[in-house]
Amino acid sequence: MSDFKGTTICAVRRNGQTAIAGDGQVTMGEKVVFKSTARKVRRLYDGKVVVGFAGSVSDAFALCDKFEEKLTQCGGNLERAAVALAQMWRGDQTMRQLESLMIVADKDSLLMLSGTGEVIDPDGGVVAIGSGGNYALAAARALVENTDLSAHEIAEKALHVAASICVYTNDNVIVEDV
Repeated sequence: MSDFKGTTICAVRRNGQTAIAGDGQVTMGEKVVFKSTARKVRRLYDGKVVVGFAGSVSDAFALCDKFEEKLTQCGGNLERAAVALAQMWRGDQTMRQLESLMIVADKDSLLMLSGTGEVIDPDGGVVAIGSGGNYALAAARALVENTDLSAHEIAEKALHVAASICVYTNDNVIVEDV
């Protein structure tokens, strides 16, 4: 059975608004586009939190469910929930095997989470993950520094730049704002 992966997620925080954009491509192995309309950006916690994920699809869904549990336990406090998830992800033998990265945001915060226990508040309010993450990150940083575009517009444009370069990223972009 081949691994399903390949995606790009980009988040931008600007002028009190945060947008997380994700493409729709799911790649099977190295050569086959299995699906082009996947939704890898989701709303959690009654729509107050937006999550984007890259990596193994099943692992990402499991992590989203665990993160929503932590949000509930922490009364919606994004930072506390993120740290709690990162501690569990790193410390639990089974969860340690999950291969995914997450970007999470609410009205006040933007964070990137990894299975190594990292909880990172990105410099400049821009972060990107996944196969086309470096392309999207570079594009988003350039747009933040050189335009007056909104967070939504920058995240979307950065994904389109990544899609034009990365074979694991497509231009079926979904953007969620918080």
